[in-house]
Amino acid sequence: MTASRTNPAANPLANPLAARDHARAMAGTRVEAMPMLPPAADDLPADVAADDLLWEETIAPGGYATRRIARGARLRLIDLQGDACASMLLFNAEMPSERLNVADTVKVQWNAYLGAGKLLLSDMGRVLASIVEDEAGTHDAFCGTSNAATNAAKYGDGGNSGPHPNGRDRFLLGAAKHGLGRRDVHPCVNLFKGATIAADGAIIPQVGPFAAGRRVMLRMEMDVIVILANCPHVLDPRTDWTITPLRATAWRGAVTPEGDPIRNATPEGQRAFQNVEDYFRR
Repeated sequence: MTASRTNPAANPLANPLAARDHARAMAGTRVEAMPMLPPAADDLPADVAADDLLWEETIAPGGYATRRIARGARLRLIDLQGDACASMLLFNAEMPSERLNVADTVKVQWNAYLGAGKLLLSDMGRVLASIVEDEAGTHDAFCGTSNAATNAAKYGDGGNSGPHPNGRDRFLLGAAKHGLGRRDVHPCVNLFKGATIAADGAIIPQVGPFAAGRRVMLRMEMDVIVILANCPHVLDPRTDWTITPLRATAWRGAVTPEGDPIRNATPEGQRAFQNVEDYFRR
């Protein structure tokens, strides 16, 4: 018999009323990795009103986060300590069967390397999001994310509840919050951790660590569901499971105008934006 059953005073949390009081006493406690409710940030751009802030969250090492974000909103991601990996899925929030298509994102733009001015395209030829700012320059549209097997092989454990969680299972948790399941976890892009292709076809990972505080800004071109997983890159050569916090901030913004330079950078991009407008014309 445990001590708490024989002597409840030895463990005040064994008493439901004491547990309630303990939980309530935690109100107002701040930790590094948590969502802010209501959202608050002291470093918004000068032209963004505090009332326009939609989301403020720091995602722990090995954590995940998800949010529905409206068309026109901006999503700023910050690699706080230089070793975060923002693996990202995107869905059309109204019709989640439409989602990020990494192959088309690369193929349609004739470029496999993400950065400022690049588009994240859906499997229906529409722009889900644009990259409007990029201080990192190290991103990955090739490798996808880790899974339980890859983490078990590298670290000895890869499960969701273990010490070395993997990106795919974190995506599953995020997808479930929107009524989505395993079949909906599609290939992702990785931000802040890069990969390049050598002349002989070898994949060369660029995993850092890098300078702290690098930022990437996305502009949502449709109403989207975004799911972020912050787990080590699948090709990280380090034997230790290594990852640092990731910050996500979103605020309301204007829908992309016809004269926007990113929209008009290429004929393919123009067509993808026209497909978006056709969708919202219904």
